[in-house]
Amino acid sequence: MQQEGWTRVSVRRTHLELRRPEELRPGRPPAEPVQLVQRRPISSAEYRELYGLVGDLWLWRDRLVWTEEELERYLSSPNVHVWSAHADGTTAGYFELRQNPDRAVEIMYFGLAPAFIGRGLGGWLLTRAAQEAFALGAPRIVLNTCTLDAPQALPNYLARGFTIVSEDQYLLDVPEKRAV
Repeated sequence: MQQEGWTRVSVRRTHLELRRPEELRPGRPPAEPVQLVQRRPISSAEYRELYGLVGDLWLWRDRLVWTEEELERYLSSPNVHVWSAHADGTTAGYFELRQNPDRAVEIMYFGLAPAFIGRGLGGWLLTRAAQEAFALGAPRIVLNTCTLDAPQALPNYLARGFTIVSEDQYLLDVPEKRAV
């Protein structure tokens, strides 16, 4: 039974990869000064703030169900790397990298705060995420996006040189006001 105020939508998830550093097509540098900061260590509270700032608009919920202990354990892993971008003292966005056992690095989360969408930072921030992933020794970078993400997400990934490796469909309950 469906919860009142929610509706079920079909979501297309797209899996992408970037196979070599030479395939990366860098985005334009930002027109405004932006500082990139590695967040190590990062507390679960700081992480949840970043996650909510960027993900609320796109219905990110996966990390919200984790307990504090689960999230702290995950964030303290030497294979997890969180970076945040700041402009004029305001958080502009962030990305989270996780190195897998096969050394591939997955961009787990990537995005901009709503106030920074459309200001030319997305291509640059994705470029920096890929550069940091390759700096970890990644033989390839993987990520996925879906039709609930920002409409600019998939075009940005493709413009940076990522290629689609597969797609799948699934059903998801979303608030009616967010149904697409």
